[in-house]
Amino acid sequence: MLLSAHNSSVQGTSQVNFQMNYCSNCGKRVTERIPEGDDRPRHVCEACATVHYQNPKIVAGCIPVWKDRLLLCRRAIEPRHGLWTLPAGFMENGESTEQAATRETREEACATVENIELYGVFSIPHINQVYMMFRADMSTGEYQPGPESLDVQLFEEHQILWDELAFPVVRLTLEHYFRDKKSDHFPVHVGNIHQHPARQG
Repeated sequence: MLLSAHNSSVQGTSQVNFQMNYCSNCGKRVTERIPEGDDRPRHVCEACATVHYQNPKIVAGCIPVWKDRLLLCRRAIEPRHGLWTLPAGFMENGESTEQAATRETREEACATVENIELYGVFSIPHINQVYMMFRADMSTGEYQPGPESLDVQLFEEHQILWDELAFPVVRLTLEHYFRDKKSDHFPVHVGNIHQHPARQG
């Protein structure tokens, strides 16, 4: 199965469309059309009649908290090499969202977490991703950069490098977190991201 990504500008954002060339079931070429009973184009194999559905990817992330500080990672990989992010990544088959967030924290920051709770669900339609962000306590104060991180540090709010955050969803998550921290009340936030949100004072 061959997939390629095509980018086009949509209201200031990047729209990602994946083009499939061959059927992963039988290896024959596929065509793009609206299958009977459907309402949008799909990649369809005319040889074996397989309809290939492409669905959003789930990204699981974590806000690892140690006392009054939280853990951020400085990315060692593209995209956004050298910028700061929360530990997060695509789910693997056979794991829960909590397990994925815990694993990403261990892989990127060599940190273990406990008391993990869902904190935010953010849809990013223009890149076909859904972020599920969790709050968690670090089990110990130990951490170090994993293979995908240049650096890992604990931050208080006034230390956050807001202009050096890697992704809009990270900025939005941190803004929610620090606002909620003032009242010590952490509801689950649900929202959509269509463009880079300006930080609210």
